[in-house]
Amino acid sequence: MSSEKEVRLSRKVYFSSAHFYKSDQLSREENEEKFGACYSEKEYGHGHNYVLEVELQGRPDPVSGLVVNLIDVDKVLKKIVGELDHKHLNHEIPHFKSLIPTTENIALYLGSKLKPQADSLKVKIVKLRLYEEEDLWVDIFL
Repeated sequence: MSSEKEVRLSRKVYFSSAHFYKSDQLSREENEEKFGACYSEKEYGHGHNYVLEVELQGRPDPVSGLVVNLIDVDKVLKKIVGELDHKHLNHEIPHFKSLIPTTENIALYLGSKLKPQADSLKVKIVKLRLYEEEDLWVDIFL
């Protein structure tokens, strides 16, 4: 018997990246005021262990009981975060050469990479949550 109700499930993946906040449009003082400890004149910046959580929605398959095959989800998520894992975002990711890699901008970037994958996964991607720290995260609704 197939379910008429949709369910949501979440999957997490982890990656580590380095970055710094600095706007060439702001003075040193303005950068320090706006970005605090995240601002750096030094090119190496600082790093984080990020957690990407993706919320998926769909009807469970009547045979398997699964909304989506987690093996397929893991492949997609690992490919997407693999582009950023153990990279310095400001220096190694072209997207962030001219865009400050804030948590918000990283989440939007990951969302733009993830959204086209919904068809291949045959599931609705509802939300992406990116944790930079335990007490700092961004939600993107796709």
